[in-house]
Amino acid sequence: MTTGSVSPRRADTRRNHERILTAAAKSLTRSGEVSFNAIAKQAEVGVGTVYRHFPTPEALILAVYRREVSQLVDVVPSLLEKYTPEQAFRTWTIDHLAHYMMTKRGLADALRTATAYRGELPANAYQAMIDAVSTLLKANVDAGTVRANLEPQTVLRGLGGLLYLDPDGDWQRDVADLLDLMWRGMGTDRS
Repeated sequence: MTTGSVSPRRADTRRNHERILTAAAKSLTRSGEVSFNAIAKQAEVGVGTVYRHFPTPEALILAVYRREVSQLVDVVPSLLEKYTPEQAFRTWTIDHLAHYMMTKRGLADALRTATAYRGELPANAYQAMIDAVSTLLKANVDAGTVRANLEPQTVLRGLGGLLYLDPDGDWQRDVADLLDLMWRGMGTDRS
């Protein structure tokens, strides 16, 4: 085997890991519950394979959450390349963050249950979200569209209001209204 190549067994392990995460994400989105048997069937792996990758339901829920957060964070640079900083912030908030919050209610409930004994979400996922908001804010500060003294934690807490929107209602309009309100508060015409 040459340096940098991956053995067929490792490649199969990675594929199984991804299939399990994909199946679990779908299950959590639908019902908010984790059934290792149902996930194994959907992922087309044995239930023992699921347990080898994720020894507890909590471990699986947290892995799904980390993956979902990674997808939310990883899109930020491409949005900043494609749009103006303000439009990148709005697109990220509506098309990615709010869409995630509206369609992943089951995951949110499962995550609260899985992390109840800790009392908070995994710190690295929270920090990744802070970093994403910070990147968007910095681009907007550089463009002169928001104040330089904004704290990303405060902005993210403001965006936490998205959790209270009705996923069956006109949430896109509600998010746009919330963003307009926040944008006025974050604008450069305030000190």
